[in-house]
Amino acid sequence: MTEQHSARTVASQPRAARARPVVPPGPRRGLGVGELRLDGGFWGALQETNAGATLQHCLDWMEQLGWLGNFDRVAEGVTGGERPGWQFSDSEVYKLLEALAWEYGRTGDPATGALLGKVVDRVAAAQDEDGYLNTCFGHAGQAGRYTDLSTGHELYVTGHLLQAAVARVRTVGADDALVDVARRAADHVCREFGADGQAGICGHPEIELGLAELGRALDEPRYTEQARLFVERRGHGTLAPIALLSPAYFQDDVPVRDADVWRGHAVRALYLAAGAVDVAMDTGDDDLRTAVERQWTRSVERRTYLTGGMGSRHQDEGFGDDWELPPDRAYCETCAGVASVMVSWRLLLATGEVRYADLIERTLYNVVATSPRGDGRAFFYANPLQQREPGADVRPDAVNPRAEGGVRAPWFDVSCCPTNVARTLASWQAYAAFVEEAPGGSSDGGSDGGFVVSLAQYAAGDLRLSVDDRDPGQGGGELALRVTTDYPHDGRIRVEVTGVPERPVTLRLRVPHWADGAMLTCPDGTTTAVGPGWATAGAAGTPALAVGDVVMLDLPMAPRLTWPDPRVDAARGTVAVERGPLVLALESVDLPDGVLLDQVRLDPAVAPRAQDDGAVVRAAVVPLPGGGAGTPPFGSSGPGGALTPSSDTGVPAALDLTLVPYHRWAERGPSTMRVFVPTARPEEIR
Repeated sequence: MTEQHSARTVASQPRAARARPVVPPGPRRGLGVGELRLDGGFWGALQETNAGATLQHCLDWMEQLGWLGNFDRVAEGVTGGERPGWQFSDSEVYKLLEALAWEYGRTGDPATGALLGKVVDRVAAAQDEDGYLNTCFGHAGQAGRYTDLSTGHELYVTGHLLQAAVARVRTVGADDALVDVARRAADHVCREFGADGQAGICGHPEIELGLAELGRALDEPRYTEQARLFVERRGHGTLAPIALLSPAYFQDDVPVRDADVWRGHAVRALYLAAGAVDVAMDTGDDDLRTAVERQWTRSVERRTYLTGGMGSRHQDEGFGDDWELPPDRAYCETCAGVASVMVSWRLLLATGEVRYADLIERTLYNVVATSPRGDGRAFFYANPLQQREPGADVRPDAVNPRAEGGVRAPWFDVSCCPTNVARTLASWQAYAAFVEEAPGGSSDGGSDGGFVVSLAQYAAGDLRLSVDDRDPGQGGGELALRVTTDYPHDGRIRVEVTGVPERPVTLRLRVPHWADGAMLTCPDGTTTAVGPGWATAGAAGTPALAVGDVVMLDLPMAPRLTWPDPRVDAARGTVAVERGPLVLALESVDLPDGVLLDQVRLDPAVAPRAQDDGAVVRAAVVPLPGGGAGTPPFGSSGPGGALTPSSDTGVPAALDLTLVPYHRWAERGPSTMRVFVPTARPEEIR
């Protein structure tokens, strides 16, 4: 496979075919990345930074560290000795390929296409004759194939290869070099692990997701069946035990359809859940889908942070018990945020329930957008909700520890998060809206029931959505909308209809769960209050759209106090502030000189007020106790244990403090930070 072949494949595809969405079975389908062109704004700016900086940044680091060179060494037959990178480093190359594929599909940029083709050529050259592709196992001087299913990550890596190929199918079609590589790899997996092969599973779920997506994209039922086999095999103690890691860490303790909650390693659990939803939808397994819905519900209600982050334990990067959500020990790996979005999106398409879109929004703004630095060249791996000590500056030319630190780092020893952010931002449009048949309609167009288009996420731009066919670019009508908004900094979303298909189209807009008091203005000029959920834009009895129609949704954006559930022990006695979809944070850089974050007590009796994209709160500054040497930090009224206030700082006891969006914390340098602020007692307010 040559660079010339890759370039020919790209050039031969009509531009209209470069926007095909992943089309699941069922009544709903999402957008293709080319069906919505963003016009600046929050997500448009992040996407352009991703394209202009992050993609090349990731490629440069992988080249510098030899992770790309691993493919060259396999192709040249010079393996053995010390291999650069962890055993799963190939997956970072594949996630970058996926990001490049989405980016090319979105823009058609020739330089992006050429870069992608060059990397694909190096990957393809390393593939064995039977389709096996891995740079850590199976070659001279390396461990044998599939000799360490618990921690070797071979099938995990292959799953990311398959997802990268799906991005190509959905943007340029199946006649493509990367898709050829993925087909051969998937065929190999089916031979090795099919019903007549070894009954193994991978310690890190992902192959389930890749096989299910590729089977759907290529209409290949063998891949779907293999994904189903992997899902069904898990939960029976199949994997070899690993010291200090229980079967729950690998989700190998309880079958997927029997589990009630997500547990163990958060990314593993969420990738498995996403794959299980795909399998359930592709095979019509309602019981399996219902099981994942049940797990989502309990996990979101009891094991998810205010930011949407998941994972409260550092030791295993995993979920804690119900209500175990300490802000300062929140792990909330960025990759878990990405995976959470993937699960919720699948459940949204499966059910149409607005709660899944709400969690997607919360997670995108407060986890995914938090990870990359403003310039797109440094990232958070973990996302705590409280930072007790300022992070140490990181070296821009060095590999950094992967989790703790309190500052964004250019690259990590385990750098799964930068490439996961890259592929998510490159494909952001895919999560923005979906289309379905209206009640009484039919997928063959034989009814005048028409279509319903639902806007699930908000960003300024032009949407051109093929609604008369589940495969855009292959005929049928087109709905064209112009969305004007400065969301999330402003709550007004204006939608103008600039084109309609022949069949009637109804428009729905999502009213977030926090948006009590939202107002909807319909094309006839009537304005009504709408509650959280889906709001239909149109006069009663005539919701179908016409060219020139304008719909406006006004969401309340005043800052609001958010109280933790009293069962969250670590956050009892505190309160957080949110504004629209943004979680806000108090940083030490916004405190007066001489005041520590630990001294601040928020006055809940004074409503926070908006300022820029954050808020101003009224707070008290309290003295800290000064215990004697060797005194435990709990206080005592006994002899020698009385605590005395620390010296006066000279700062007023009550003052106004500024909170900033959590996604921007640590952008001004190392700082301490907290999302949940202790509340002031009445005697502390004066």
